[in-house]
Amino acid sequence: MEIQISGGIVRRVRGGQDAPVNGLAIQARTVANFLPLICQRAGANIVHNVDANYTGIRFDTKVGPVVLEMPVGDQPYRLVHEFIEPDAQGRTEVEMRRFPQIYKPQGIAHITAEFLRTRGFLK
Repeated sequence: MEIQISGGIVRRVRGGQDAPVNGLAIQARTVANFLPLICQRAGANIVHNVDANYTGIRFDTKVGPVVLEMPVGDQPYRLVHEFIEPDAQGRTEVEMRRFPQIYKPQGIAHITAEFLRTRGFLK
């Protein structure tokens, strides 16, 4: 499933009709197709967040949402834990891992799944 966040409003994106067709969206869909079943059970959704200016794959883990952000330009992939409420320092997210764009989509899916599984994020 794909969702879009714009102006604080979350709406579902119908595949093929409303879905963005840019490089980041295609890259997110490609990586999502290679995610193992354990990640799909964690509610893996493709997110186009206009407010935070990213496209990525969001996992609803047992400790809160985790987002694999697609890279823009030469930047690396980022795996970010989003907080529901700001913490004591006022942060709304914490970057857990970043990795370069040298991997194929299968590798990105595998690295992400293994990181989440071995750190206890997935059920």
